[in-house]
Amino acid sequence: MAIPRQLPNAITIARIPLAVVFFILLLLGGTYGSDDLALRWVAGVLFVFAISTDWVDGYLARRYDIVSDFGKLWDPIADKLLTGAGFVGLAILGEWPWWVVIIILVREWGITVHRFVVAKQHIVAAAWMGKIKTALQGVTLGWWLLPLQEFIGLDWWTGIGTALMYATLLLTVLSGIDYVVAQVRGSRSADAA
Repeated sequence: MAIPRQLPNAITIARIPLAVVFFILLLLGGTYGSDDLALRWVAGVLFVFAISTDWVDGYLARRYDIVSDFGKLWDPIADKLLTGAGFVGLAILGEWPWWVVIIILVREWGITVHRFVVAKQHIVAAAWMGKIKTALQGVTLGWWLLPLQEFIGLDWWTGIGTALMYATLLLTVLSGIDYVVAQVRGSRSADAA
């Protein structure tokens, strides 16, 4: 079965407005303990759906051999907009500490800016550690965004959520270091050639 060549890119681009809608719903939905968590549920489910499309567009692009430079550049940006909206929203709601969110965002957007700067020379695709980092960020944010405390118990939910938050912070920083090291090695190899 043939699929339209632009379908993976269209899915990537669709994550951008979904990130905006998700962010608004998250802030309107409020924190756990609010009287009405319906919007929080909607925001959480929308996030899980949107972050799942990251796997779908990548799978389609690889499966049908329609990987594009546009997708390599914009897929991580769309991911960062979506996850960034989640991190900032949770910090605004007081559920995550700002210092954790700031470290994550500095790493995420620093590398994104670098990708744009070097885009004319070459496109930097996500490395394996960056892909694992994005998956862990998605799981962690999903855990925090869906108000599952009623079903799991607040102590368990908080304990697991906190462990996921710090694991996400650590992997985000380590994958950033891995990216910088790979870029420095790549530059040295290009200069040597």
